[in-house]
Amino acid sequence: MTSHRARHTARSVALAAVTAALALGLTACGGADDGSKAAVGDHAAGTAQSRSASHGDGKAGAEQANSDGDPKKRARSAIASGGTDEVASMGAATGVQQCRGDEMQVIAVHRFAGQQGDHLLVTASNEGTKPCWVTSYPAVKLGEDVDSAALPHSKKDNPGGDKHITLRPGGKAYSAVNLFDYGSKNHTAQSFAIALRGADGHNGPFYSVDTKGQKPQFSWNEADVLNWSTKKPYNF
Repeated sequence: MTSHRARHTARSVALAAVTAALALGLTACGGADDGSKAAVGDHAAGTAQSRSASHGDGKAGAEQANSDGDPKKRARSAIASGGTDEVASMGAATGVQQCRGDEMQVIAVHRFAGQQGDHLLVTASNEGTKPCWVTSYPAVKLGEDVDSAALPHSKKDNPGGDKHITLRPGGKAYSAVNLFDYGSKNHTAQSFAIALRGADGHNGPFYSVDTKGQKPQFSWNEADVLNWSTKKPYNF
């Protein structure tokens, strides 16, 4: 009886130990599962928070473009379509991409040649199938020296160059290259290179443009460029 009880007791202790080990194992598995779920949840929450922060920054950036922070005066995108101008609030947030350049047709006309107000009227048309936007002023290099520095922005230009001008298919934007000829030490050309400037100030690829007009050849000692606009500059 004593031996039987001893064996029975030892067997009970062994079973209890196995049961305890299984319980600990299940508890550990359950903890790992909860931890994995928590990690996934934290990751999802972090992703959502990151997205929210990203959207928030974009909105804040648009609001910072205002002169006085008034929501009614938020930076807007001017949409040019078929000769009409529309203003779309927060146009940059609608998924419209920046114009790359290859979808654009650029025409330059030499106006007021040799007179006061001598300039190249630059017209950029969206020949693509989707809207795109331009901003600031185009990067322009006169003549055939593509290694030269791009012309500066005109100090007499109107403010607002930080706006996005969204061009629907067929829409147009205008700029001008002001030409100043001060005597004999001037340069002469009949073409120039142009590139679209991004919101970060970096230039896209340059494209060659031949000037048109009664006197397509132009001369200059100094020159500067106007911001893109939905209206023709010097339209008089």
